[in-house]
Amino acid sequence: MSAHLQPTGSAYFIAKETELAETHTLSVLVDNEPGVLARVIGLFSGRGYNIESLTVSETEHEAHLSRITIVTRGTPHVLEQIKHQLERLVPVHRVVDLTVRAADLGHDRPIERELALVKVHGSGEHRVEALRLADAFRASVIDANIEHFVFEITGKPSKIEQFIAIMKPLGLIEVCRTGIAAMNRGPQGM
Repeated sequence: MSAHLQPTGSAYFIAKETELAETHTLSVLVDNEPGVLARVIGLFSGRGYNIESLTVSETEHEAHLSRITIVTRGTPHVLEQIKHQLERLVPVHRVVDLTVRAADLGHDRPIERELALVKVHGSGEHRVEALRLADAFRASVIDANIEHFVFEITGKPSKIEQFIAIMKPLGLIEVCRTGIAAMNRGPQGM
């Protein structure tokens, strides 16, 4: 290892230098009880893994199960470590790498969607342009007055990023994003 790349304590430095980092979407089925999310997040932070997106919600009310969707980045070796460590946590019922499953099914990626609320200045010459662009992106106006708009937009993360980038020169004020919800195509569940 060269002098300028000193280990930071992160697991990313353990991997072979020949492995390239990949972004994967993991779906984790867990008991819906206090402390479970903290344990899952603790596993990531304690080992130096980064979470790029995180969503969680109860999905099976009768069984008291929640689904955690995590987007993370790492080498194939690190991603395998993450999956195995998640599977060993007691409240975890199942871990599915949706990215790997999508590839097995012949798809590039799983179906991924995100919702964002985007607040933009809405006065003067930029008012009409903001509305025109929002319409092109199928964003809905959910709040408006003579000074601003709040748009709701749903789509692939890349669509959300593009919409935000286009709104910046028009007077972007604030962005709130939900994180990614994901599942694979086909008749089978998780």
